[in-house]
Amino acid sequence: MTTISAAPDGPCIIQSDLSVLVEVDHHRFEEAREVLARFAELVKSPERMHTYRITPLSLWNAAAAGFGPDWILPRLEAVSRYSIPTAIRSEIIEQAARYGKLVLRRDESGGLLLEAGEPMLAARLEKFEAIQSCLAGRSGSGFVVHELQRGRLKHAMVKLGYPIRDLAGYTNGTPFHLSLRGADRAGRPFGLRDYQRRAVESFLGPAEGPGAGEGGSGVVAMPCGAGKTIVGLGVMERLGCHTLILAANIMALRQWREEILDKTGIPAELIGEYSGEKKEIRPVTIATYQVITYRSTGQAGTYPHYDLFNSQDWGLIVYDEVHLLPAPIFQITAALQARRRLGLTATLIREDGREDEVFSLIGPKRYDIPWRTLEENGWIAQAQCFEVRVPFSDDKMLAYATEADDHVRFRLAAENPAKEEALAALLARHQDDRVLIIGQYLDHLEHLAERFGLAVLTGRSASATRERLFRDFREGRLLKLVVSSIANIAVDLPEANCAIQVSGRFGSRQEEAQRLGRVLRPKRGANKAFFYTLVTQDTDEQAYARHRQLFLAEQGYRYTIMPAASLSDLSQARN
Repeated sequence: MTTISAAPDGPCIIQSDLSVLVEVDHHRFEEAREVLARFAELVKSPERMHTYRITPLSLWNAAAAGFGPDWILPRLEAVSRYSIPTAIRSEIIEQAARYGKLVLRRDESGGLLLEAGEPMLAARLEKFEAIQSCLAGRSGSGFVVHELQRGRLKHAMVKLGYPIRDLAGYTNGTPFHLSLRGADRAGRPFGLRDYQRRAVESFLGPAEGPGAGEGGSGVVAMPCGAGKTIVGLGVMERLGCHTLILAANIMALRQWREEILDKTGIPAELIGEYSGEKKEIRPVTIATYQVITYRSTGQAGTYPHYDLFNSQDWGLIVYDEVHLLPAPIFQITAALQARRRLGLTATLIREDGREDEVFSLIGPKRYDIPWRTLEENGWIAQAQCFEVRVPFSDDKMLAYATEADDHVRFRLAAENPAKEEALAALLARHQDDRVLIIGQYLDHLEHLAERFGLAVLTGRSASATRERLFRDFREGRLLKLVVSSIANIAVDLPEANCAIQVSGRFGSRQEEAQRLGRVLRPKRGANKAFFYTLVTQDTDEQAYARHRQLFLAEQGYRYTIMPAASLSDLSQARN
């Protein structure tokens, strides 16, 4: 078998199933991690050996971002300890090359034409039953595509293993000029940072040349605090059209509105709120996922607010927190392929495994930047992550071990009373810091708030209470705040520099990333942040914690694992 040259001191071992083992303590580990992050996904992260997996979707996203086999293979060779078998090399080339074999264009009459670069592939398309209703017959070497089936065709072909490169272009939408301010309303200088400008350019793509028409759909991935909203505003300024923004909840909606007012010259009356409270449609309209996916019971289960997508000639649709996109939004997005679509997220990971639908219907990943790169340049805080393992008492461990229901077992571990002493030690350590205590179970959070005399904020809190507590925290009248999962997204508390996670949603990687993001806004002075997770030792919660940490480990963060009894030693870690 022909092999490829390898590096004897490489930290990686590539296996026949396209998984890659990486030695964590190797002196070239960071180099390997940065290479693999472009085209592979971290799936296991024990302390000594991390496991990545190269998948078709990870290769297609890499190819769409300009990292094809000519980029991947030499770098993979350079970090590999042993020769890469030809079969693996061929699989990477073949899968990455599938992105671009099918191209969607406009023909001379303006209709949609699907071109197949290879005769055998064109012949196979005629056999795929799942796409026949999308096609209206042959046209030379290609196929005529029904205009309204553009999204359905792209989605079906991803499922069949042949992603479509969409160069058919977009409608411009109704013009609406807006410009970014040179200073915000407080008079502080404002402008796009270099990486934000690159994100805008990567999303829009070239105006001319081979890739013209491809930009205008896809995802920009950045950590919380890096300014994803600013990237959205930069795209809106460049396109100058009516824009629909979809936000995760009412708090996110209001924060978008404040950012638009603060950073642009758009008057307030031209920004519409479409939520459970208001139904305004303006040149810039911000809607919540909840209202869009509301399903009536009196009209055969229809979605009465879907009409919002056709109520204006939108030139751009922004999907904030695209990793949380509800399934019904995918369905309507399939019919919106002629509109430019921008997805914003901290992580493309979806716990429901529907990353391929984001790829096909919103678009591929157009831009991302390593979190540690932003940290090194001072754009986000330097975060120290700790996993604090808290023991069960004997009687609690007995109750846990004899409980048959997995959900009950998990909750017993999450609400371990011994976590209270660990929390007390951390609060004493960070008595002068702005601390968020985050958890999953409302009764437990309310108990902790009462135990430590702290304010608590959950989904049960009235809007006025939320605003008051947020304001008090921002202005320093409140240094500690207990918050539920509503803090996972759209809570803008840049002053927070410490988060203590007492429980979470099982093994959710994206929740872990979002919660760390609560404290990543740049800080005055040392620019440091602290992220603690309290985990009950020798329980399923410990295994879930390892899975939760995967995405952050992929970004270069390491967790210091310590027993609760050693919390007194954290003074050295902090300094």
